[in-house]
Amino acid sequence: MNTYVTGSTIRQLREAKGLTQAELAGTLSVSAKTISKWETAKGLPDISLLEPLAAALGVSVLELMQGEPIINRNRAANLLRSKLYVCPLCGNVLHATGQAVVNCCGIALPALDIAEAEDADEHHQLTVERVEDELFVTLHHPMEKNHYISFLAYLTGDKLQLVKLYPEGDASARFSLRGAGVLYFYCNCHGLMNGSDFRTATRRTSPQKIHLREPDEATGNR
Repeated sequence: MNTYVTGSTIRQLREAKGLTQAELAGTLSVSAKTISKWETAKGLPDISLLEPLAAALGVSVLELMQGEPIINRNRAANLLRSKLYVCPLCGNVLHATGQAVVNCCGIALPALDIAEAEDADEHHQLTVERVEDELFVTLHHPMEKNHYISFLAYLTGDKLQLVKLYPEGDASARFSLRGAGVLYFYCNCHGLMNGSDFRTATRRTSPQKIHLREPDEATGNR
């Protein structure tokens, strides 16, 4: 976190909450003059007051420090609205079901919105073999230190299955087939991409291979 709470943020949140300076002061056991000093940038609240200040203003400490509310639009618990985060320094992969601020190795990580994942191209060919109730996924892609697939994931409405991959390893993973879902993968050079969905693959069938980028196979419209 590179910033501390600002006076303008305190004032905006206090007014939005319908509180006077005196009322907020009473909640925090400080004087109204102290609140006025904070809001006019003539002083700052002690760090010990951040949690009760945030509670009084109806926000989280993170929102108070960030200066804007975090709106979680994922209250329906639909994982297909998830966001993923990949650290470029250590390779950590993190997952959030709603909006979040994620830091790793001292840097803020940009959110990878799965809804904006690019379609797999000719350089990122997925082959999927279904055996009973499992999917065996193989990605035909280099796995070198400077160019590799960081993870493969299978996402349904209520579950994320993610397999972390590493350079010089195999770009493959096995997933339990649990209803309709979408395959995702992350290339360290080209970003987040998606394969076909599996709405038509939920029926129990004999082992089959599906090349996701062939237009006449899988969904038929990729």
